[in-house]
Amino acid sequence: SHALTDVRSIFIRSNRVMLGTVFVSAFGMQLAFDAGSDRVWDSINKGRQWKDIKYRYVEKAEEEE
Repeated sequence: SHALTDVRSIFIRSNRVMLGTVFVSAFGMQLAFDAGSDRVWDSINKGRQWKDIKYRYVEKAEEEE
């Protein structure tokens, strides 16, 4: 309980510090969520995305020229 009180006193000293903590935490969580969901999407759709098959079409276009 004492540790929780110390954490509260650091991050919720004033309204400005609390709002800053909330916004920075939300921004960090958004970045982490986006990176994690991109990894999951890439693993599920491996081999079916443009970045995975682009080389096939780029090579064909160069051969036709």
